Amino acid sequence: MSPRTLAWTAGAVVTVVLLAALGWGLAHPKNVGSGQILGRAAPQIVIRTMTGQKVSLDGLRGRPVVLNFWASWCVACRTEDPILSRLAQQIGSRVAFLGVDIQDTPGAAQAYEADQHAPYPVGPPLGGVPKLYGVDAPPQTFFINPGGAVVARFMGPIDQVSLSRYLSLTGA
Repeated sequence: MSPRTLAWTAGAVVTVVLLAALGWGLAHPKNVGSGQILGRAAPQIVIRTMTGQKVSLDGLRGRPVVLNFWASWCVACRTEDPILSRLAQQIGSRVAFLGVDIQDTPGAAQAYEADQHAPYPVGPPLGGVPKLYGVDAPPQTFFINPGGAVVARFMGPIDQVSLSRYLSLTGA
């Protein structure tokens, strides 16, 4: 085989491999639905609180919801926790808060919660986190309007100003 033929063959093989990889990547995105959730109905999620009570997202429908994904080992989660707790204490009668503990051990989550005492239900999800949320690491916070549609998503530790701004999008 001549060097020229070998070069064309190698180029063709590389092109086929790249096109196949592109096709596979488009068919299998990493965060399935992470950008597609906005404007859609929030997928159902049920948690078991640290006291054993089951709380469902659907059961909170009718008022705005702040849905926060957290973990006891997450430093950024510890930063935003007082901000979420303070606001929940202030407006918890008008807005529901739900904390979903992910990527954690039960003992660590219980110890953290015993120390923090969130004024809203927190616990691990029963049946896992629906893929449409696209949550791969905490903290992440979703804002859901009274009709159950996701109106905003905040990735990372949320501050007071951002929390108020995003909450206003829910109609609260």
